Amino acid sequence: MVTFDCADPKRLAAFWSAALETTIVGDYGDFVFLASPPGGGPALGFQRVPEPRAGKNRVHVDLTTDDREAEVARLVGLGAAVSYDQVGVVPGIDWTTLTDPEGNVFCLGQHAGQGAGG
Repeated sequence: MVTFDCADPKRLAAFWSAALETTIVGDYGDFVFLASPPGGGPALGFQRVPEPRAGKNRVHVDLTTDDREAEVARLVGLGAAVSYDQVGVVPGIDWTTLTDPEGNVFCLGQHAGQGAGG
């Protein structure tokens, strides 16, 4: 499990459960847990902490897709914000860096030459 410290566990769990197309399996007020995503990967947890996040998070989630442009639009519709795109920087993969509703950084990658945008 990967756990996010956050101000509003319910709100962040709702975003990530929709983003990963999984379900909330435990809601204990200050602690909310998701099931592992259907396609695999770790379960996520969200715990309320009193202090705000300072600076860039040191660990982040990387997701992959076959259609980065469409998936970015879907995630933005759920409440994410786009920070920047990295195209042609690393051979074989392009990605978009986004933030979730509390400003946690995550990336969405697509193998270069794959899908609608490649």
